Formats: sequence, structure tokens, C-alpha cells
Amino acid sequence: MAHEHKLEIFRGLLKFKSNITKIWGVLIFLSLITAVEVALGIAKPKALTSSYFIGMKVINWIFIILTLVKAYYIAWDFMHLRDEKSSLRRTIIWTPIFLVLYLVFILLFEADYIYNIFKDGFVKWNF
Repeated sequence: MAHEHKLEIFRGLLKFKSNITKIWGVLIFLSLITAVEVALGIAKPKALTSSYFIGMKVINWIFIILTLVKAYYIAWDFMHLRDEKSSLRRTIIWTPIFLVLYLVFILLFEADYIYNIFKDGFVKWNF
């Protein structure tokens, strides 16, 4: 017996009649997120590029969050994680999220250290 995939997205808020319409719905959702990213990258609003949050510009945090949302949704829908057991879903989803947050922490911490070394004049800015 073939396994039936759920024809809904956003935890049942949108329901589709067939797989084809569901694929179009997911495509539109992912395209909207990408369009927001592109629009922010082109416009670069002054409020988002001049304010900082945890050592990084707010617009960069928005890009990171939107990219993680797209990656999560692609894995959730196209890799059919919604149909798996919760322990496997947690393993696949939470592990990369923690690794990305850890990488962001390391990059921010090390970049701040390097910036302070250059700023204090121990090494000249020669590039």
C-alpha cells in the first residue's frame, strides 16, 4: 500500500487538493521568502544596516534567520520529515541549528578579537 503524503502546509492552515497544487504552494512560499531577502539586499534599509544586535548588523541576522527558515521548510516538506517519527525529526532539524548558532558565535567572537588587535595598532592594516 502506498504511503499518502499530507497535502497541507503551515501545520494544516493551507490544505491542497493534489500534490501538484501543494508543490506550487510551497514554491510560492519559498519564492516570497527569497524575494524578501533580495529586496532587503537591494534596498538595504538604513534602520537595519546602522543598528547592531549581538555584535552584528540587524540585516545580517534577518538574512541568517530567513535562510534557516527556508532550509528548515525544504527539509520538512521535500524530504518528508513531517511524516517521520519525532525523534528523527528533532535529530535532523535541531543538530544543524545548534551547529549554525555555534558557528555564528565563534565567528563573531573571533572577528571581534581580530578587530581589536588591528584597532589597537599591534598589527597594521596592510590590505
